[in-house]
Amino acid sequence: MPPVLLLVLGCLPGLAAVLAPALCARGIEAAVAESARSVAARPAAPHRAARPPVVPRSVWLGDDTRQDRPPPRYDDRVVAVFVHHTDSPNGYDCADAPRIIRHLYAGQTGSRDWDDIGYNFLVDRCGTIYEGRAGGVDRPVTGAHTQGFNHRTTGIAALGTFTAGVPVPKAMTDAIAALAAWKLGLSDTDPRARVRLTSSNSHSRYAEGTTALLPALAGHNDAYMTSCPGAALTARLPEIRQLAARLQGRSR
Repeated sequence: MPPVLLLVLGCLPGLAAVLAPALCARGIEAAVAESARSVAARPAAPHRAARPPVVPRSVWLGDDTRQDRPPPRYDDRVVAVFVHHTDSPNGYDCADAPRIIRHLYAGQTGSRDWDDIGYNFLVDRCGTIYEGRAGGVDRPVTGAHTQGFNHRTTGIAALGTFTAGVPVPKAMTDAIAALAAWKLGLSDTDPRARVRLTSSNSHSRYAEGTTALLPALAGHNDAYMTSCPGAALTARLPEIRQLAARLQGRSR
């Protein structure tokens, strides 16, 4: 039985002590105050979003697994998402997305000599989400997508080129929002917020060691001198943030 109710029952008529009413009143006030402190100390419920379906990298990678690839690197959490476009043709059939991703992987691990594809995730124009960089989609894998700001961030690449005037498929933006809502929800980060990130490379917009205040759901061009993710996709970021916040259950 709750403490407050016990105290109230103890104050019923029939008690002989003269000081009983005052003692009971003080007891009730103390119990209510303790209850209020308990509620105040209780942490707010985290704003989580459901994990969207993610196609594993084995679907596009096949048997081409580099034996000399170093083990994945991890951060403690993800507090920001960077949106990119792949600067590749738009008129593809979605069934060809695995082939396109494999081609991007071959370019980054070949001519650029990277150890893996840089993006953590890729999204095609039909809204299908693909696992990119190895290490586990549920984990805070350190990517190679935004120079200077790969730590505590996830890189999501939209398959295509989204310069000014190019239509951005709704299925694609909805998928980006769902993915961002889930990844940022794991650290209870509001997609509409701004977060502090420290640059690790002076080739970014910020000198190495500088702490920058950036959108939690940002475009590549927020942190690096580039037009990526293209003017058309950049213009859609505000609505992607709003949708991601709603998917996390945030009302305002």
